[in-house]
Formats: sequence, structure tokens, C-alpha cells
Amino acid sequence: MILHCTQKLAAKLPEVSADPLAETNPLGDWHANLYRIDRRQCVLFCHDETRYMLFLPGLKKAHFENIGKLHRDLFLISLAAHGVPDAKILRTGLVLGPVVFDRATDRSVLSSMNVAMGDLDAYLHRIPNLLELDPAQAALFLNKRPVTARGSDLWPNREMIARIEAL
Repeated sequence: MILHCTQKLAAKLPEVSADPLAETNPLGDWHANLYRIDRRQCVLFCHDETRYMLFLPGLKKAHFENIGKLHRDLFLISLAAHGVPDAKILRTGLVLGPVVFDRATDRSVLSSMNVAMGDLDAYLHRIPNLLELDPAQAALFLNKRPVTARGSDLWPNREMIARIEAL
């Protein structure tokens, strides 16, 4: 699996390729961006084709060395929160494979991520402390809303579950 990282995030990660990498994973690749909210480092992940989003708040330096594992775990937990059967979740975990990083970003995906951050900012006003945010609940919130990508209307949760079912 490839995580396309912005420059801000790539500066914090080990072994980020400057050259674009070719995706071979059947689920596709993801983008990741580093945000600061209340002086806390947070990472937003976005699946390129389905615009499925994951949000990790309050990361520290040590977390960035395991960002691939954190992404994988949060992704599988969010699928469980959407009601995906355990057998499909296990199969998805096997399909994900090892994570590699590059800096080849797509403006359309980054634009979708900026819109999601605006929506997430409104959601965060209901939570007194960013560190009390449940990442699985944030994933449910971000993915049960319609998004527009390249002229198409998408429901990220439906699109991702359809991809998982097709495995």
C-alpha cells in the first residue's frame, strides 16, 4: 500500500521516496496530510478513489515511525464500526500489505481533504478536548457524508465497503 504524503508529513517520516511509486494493491492508494489542531499534530488519511477518510489526533514523534501500522489498525477498526463482517476485515488486513511512502500528491485528493478538515473542525467543537476524540467515531462522521470528486458524487463508506466486498 502506498501513502502519498505532503511535504509537511514527509519531513516527519523515515524513508519517503521522492519519486512516484507504482501501486499494486487491489484496494488502491491513500494520501496523508499533517495538520495542527490546538498545537497537537494530527494526520488525515484519504483513500484516493473512494475519498474514505481516517483521522488520527494527538500524534507524537514516536507515532510517526509506526504511522503505517496506526493507519492499518484505524482502517480495520473503522470498517468494523461500519458493520463489515469480521471475515472481510481479516481479508482486508491481509490485502493491505506493507506501507511505503512517496511525495506524489494529487490536488483533487488534497482538496477533498481540506473540505473534510473544515467539516471535522465543526465536529470537533462538540468535543471539549481533542485527545478525547474517538478516531473510529470521527471516521464514521467523515465517511457518512456525500463528497464530490472529479465531477462525481460519492458516499465514501458505500464506495469503500463495495471495494471490500469485491475482494
